[in-house]
Amino acid sequence: MPERFIPPHGGYHKLLSYQRTEIKLTNIARASLEELLADYRDFLRTRSLPLWNKNHPQALKIRKLCQKSDVSYGTYASYIEQGDPETAANTIVCLIHQANYLLDQQLRRLEESFGQEGGLRERMMKARLAERARQKG
Repeated sequence: MPERFIPPHGGYHKLLSYQRTEIKLTNIARASLEELLADYRDFLRTRSLPLWNKNHPQALKIRKLCQKSDVSYGTYASYIEQGDPETAANTIVCLIHQANYLLDQQLRRLEESFGQEGGLRERMMKARLAERARQKG
């Protein structure tokens, strides 16, 4: 049987329509996080609070938390909800940077996959040509 260009049902994550629009949606998510990052930088600037660089001792502490296996909002809640605006905003800035890093990795993988496997139209044409060749002989 020829290779199918539409995978068997198994959830929307496996649908090509989802996978091929995923690049666009991931770029949208990345852009939204950049806007949010700008908002938090403005928040800190307008209150004359420092923006931690990535090597600030507190930033290093926040960044290290993501290495735990059971990370959730609760992991960061005490830093965000403690009432100190500098710590709360800088914690969120750190989390935005982490999310952006992960999205960048995902985008690279998606773009590589698209380059190697092609898009839906290419797969449909390949499947159609394979079917014609099968019917002819």
